[in-house]
Amino acid sequence: MNASLNCHVLVVDDSPILRAAIKKVVKLAGVPEDRIFEAGNGVEALEVLETVWIDLVLLDLNMPVMDGEEFARELRKRDDLQDVAVVVVSTEANRERLERMRALGVEHTLRKPFEPEALCRLITEVLGVKPS
Repeated sequence: MNASLNCHVLVVDDSPILRAAIKKVVKLAGVPEDRIFEAGNGVEALEVLETVWIDLVLLDLNMPVMDGEEFARELRKRDDLQDVAVVVVSTEANRERLERMRALGVEHTLRKPFEPEALCRLITEVLGVKPS
């Protein structure tokens, strides 16, 4: 993909290595590097959301301090953040937990380890329909 996507993406994962890998794929999907933000847990992610408009959150579920499920619950409590798209990128396989995430408005999940192409397709699918 070489078309630039006019959006802001937040990568939330406690692993710096995985954040770097996911950011690389987000860039391949067409998001400029200066529009990609990162956080190591849900608390840090909420802090980013206080200062930057985010269109898409790529969210791990299993993190210290505040996990992905707690973050999603906090996100949906905020009127100004109701429309932020969330995609779970996690090793989580617990069906009940994933169902709770769907109830919080998470439409897509991608299981780690993932193929970069699969994440790239998901990003453009989620963001491609948004007006720039």
